[in-house]
Amino acid sequence: MVVTTVQSQIINRTIQVNKGENLQTIIDMAISGDTIKIGEGEFKALPVGFTDEECGNCSESSTPVMATRGFIVEGKSLTIIGASPFKTKLVTNAGYGLLFSKSDGSSISNLTITGGRRDTSANATDAGIVVQNSTVHIKNVHVKDNNEQASGVIVGIAGIVGREASELVIEKCIIRNNSWDGIALYRGAKALIIDNLIEQGRGAGIGVTWDAQATILRNSVSYYWKGIGTFGSSKAIVQNNCIFENLGWGVVVTGTSNMELGNNVITRNGNCGLAVWDSSASAKIYNNAVTDNGWREEWVCPQVGFWMNGDNSKIKFENNDVWNNIMGNYRNISDKTGIDGNISADPQFIPDSGFKTKSSSPLRNLVNLKPLVSMEKQNHIGID
Repeated sequence: MVVTTVQSQIINRTIQVNKGENLQTIIDMAISGDTIKIGEGEFKALPVGFTDEECGNCSESSTPVMATRGFIVEGKSLTIIGASPFKTKLVTNAGYGLLFSKSDGSSISNLTITGGRRDTSANATDAGIVVQNSTVHIKNVHVKDNNEQASGVIVGIAGIVGREASELVIEKCIIRNNSWDGIALYRGAKALIIDNLIEQGRGAGIGVTWDAQATILRNSVSYYWKGIGTFGSSKAIVQNNCIFENLGWGVVVTGTSNMELGNNVITRNGNCGLAVWDSSASAKIYNNAVTDNGWREEWVCPQVGFWMNGDNSKIKFENNDVWNNIMGNYRNISDKTGIDGNISADPQFIPDSGFKTKSSSPLRNLVNLKPLVSMEKQNHIGID
């Protein structure tokens, strides 16, 4: 079948889009199950103003929000594939850069999403990719440089936002230099976040809030205001991540949220490495290296390794290495060194190695801490 209104051809439900063609027109023409292959070049969206009938981060979800969108996939399942993140670029010119709405079974891969412009409403959950009431697989996508701010609006543009019971797989992506959170999950969203490089933004590198749920594995999170956090009544499994050089805390557990935090490197964060911020929060914390935090004057928490801001009866803290934090290793909780397998020793990271450890590292000699050695086997993602 030949499409007469554009140059593209549909061959076995695969549509090839070439430079100069209107990508949104082709998305609108496609039907569920189609694959859209996007060639090399820049594909620019014409931003459209719209009313988001559901507010992702308002106390009342029915609060309408005025926003803009760039590209939209709505009410259908599409597979969208670029030539590569270095060769195919979607320039969105909008707050909601690429919006998936009521789109189950969609996927997007091998391209860059950039050029977002902040909406004037502070309630708009602006992001390079917004997933709403949908299931979407996002793989090998660079979400970067979405950072044009609106005058008088503090909140910026996130990398990826999941909302309203959406389910996301986010893997092997680079999320860099966006003006708000790296990844944010709201209102029942669920996500597997695995093998991503998330860096250089404001807000939190990964924020799991309201009643969202996430499994967060083997990510590098750095150079945000804050690293990884659970808020509200959310739940998260956070394992084998590198969380470093964030201005405030590296990891926070607050509200009535629950976190399983294991086998992570949490180092060189500005204030505290790890904070449990509420007595109602619960956590299982094991096999982490929490070292060298506290180089920045106190902002969101003391300049310590582990800050327990409340009752610790819901916290299980075992087999961690908490060492060399500027204003002490523990605050508002007794020193756990020598108790429940916890130690305080130089982990002996090799400089500029991605947190590999020397053969003499105490982490190698303690069976319960040995999983940290798996950090050495991480595949680091190429950087553009």
